[in-house]
This record gives sequence, structure tokens and C-alpha cells, in this order.
Amino acid sequence: MSDDFNESPLIEHLVELRARLVRGLLGLGVVLLALLPFARTLYNHLATPLISQLPAGQSMIATNPAGAFFAPLKLTFFTAVFIAVPWLLYQAWAFVAPGLYAREKRLAVPLLASAVALFYIGCAFAYFLVLPAVFHFLTTFRPEVIAITPDANAYLDFVLAIFFAFGASFELPVAMVILVLLGWVTPQQLREGRGYAIVGIFVLAAVLTPPDVVSQLMLAIPMCVLYELGIHASRWLQPRRQPASEP
Repeated sequence: MSDDFNESPLIEHLVELRARLVRGLLGLGVVLLALLPFARTLYNHLATPLISQLPAGQSMIATNPAGAFFAPLKLTFFTAVFIAVPWLLYQAWAFVAPGLYAREKRLAVPLLASAVALFYIGCAFAYFLVLPAVFHFLTTFRPEVIAITPDANAYLDFVLAIFFAFGASFELPVAMVILVLLGWVTPQQLREGRGYAIVGIFVLAAVLTPPDVVSQLMLAIPMCVLYELGIHASRWLQPRRQPASEP
């Protein structure tokens, strides 16, 4: 009897998990179906930062015969995931929220919202500022005898990597706040380690970005600003120690 009683909550959790997964995938499927008619338009917009820097009349190529077909579909899928992230995170939150304490819920909601917003901001920063600057730099300093004929799939992979690099890097303040809330570091330690952090940021920017100075600086400088923002946010959210009671 006791074994059945202990297994019942586990089965209920598994049923709830399955329901949340199904709802998340259904929402993602709805967004994907809504975007499919605009697959070519989405790719045209994504290609704008590079096409605007190419000589007049020059465009991309598809080295694979099916590349011109699959590249827009691949972009459409990632765009659907990008748009559906709040819905997917809501399903995850609805599953784990009942097991959290009230204080954990109060902290988790703004942290989760900040993480999503910062990821979107990082991707927008990459699209509107970084990609045009990078492609302008690369096309300006190329030798005249070299013609740039980018492959559609290779370009998509390159841009998606840039989006992920900037979106993930912009999560730095949230990561710092979480580390402070867990008690692994203190705001004072973050301030004292600022110099090491800046060196690490520039090394990380060199690894994550293409081998050009422009993109490295355009990632490293915002991350340095975000590091300072993370210090101030962690100071504000740092748990207050209770005063020792009198013996």
C-alpha cells in the first residue's frame, strides 16, 4: 500500500511533465506553421547585412543543389524557436513552480524575464550593429582579385553562431546574480576581480567571434558594461544577513 502511495506522486509528475512538453511542442509547431509561408522573406532579411556590402548585382550561391531550399527552412525553424522561447519557458516554469518557495518564485520570475530579454537584446545588437560592421570590414579590406560569393548554408550557420554568441554573452549579469544568490561569490569579490574578468572577456570575445577586431571589440565592450551592471544588480539582490541573536 505504501509503495503505491509513494509511486502516485511520481506518476503525477511524469504525467504533468508530458503534458507540459506536449503543450510546448504544440505552441512551437503553431509558430512554425505560421512562419513557413514567409521562409524566403525571412532569409532575405537575414541576408541583408551581407548583401548590402557586396558589389551591385552580386548575391549568394548554393553549392549544394538543395541548399537554396533547405537554408530558408532551417532559418524558419530557428526563428520559430526564437519566437516561442517565452512560451516554452512558461511551460517549464509552470512545471517547477509548485515545488518552489515563495522567495524563490519572487526571484525566479524577474531573473527568467531578464534572461529572455537580454538574449533578445544580444541577438538584435548582433543583427543591427555587429553584422553590418563585420561585413563592411571584411569586404572593404579584401584584395580586389578575390570575389566574395558566400554559400547560403554557410552564411546561415555563421550568422546563427554570431546570434548565439551575443545572445548568450548578454546573459552575463543574470549569471552573476545567480552566483551571488547561491553564495558562491560576493559583489565585493566581483569588484575585486574586475581586472581578471576584463581579460577573460576579451579572450572569450576572441574565441566566440570571427577573426576580426571589429566583432571582438563589439562583443567585449558591451560585456564589460554588462559586468558592471551585474555587480550593481547583485549588490541590490544580495541576501541580507540576519543579525546574530543575543546569547
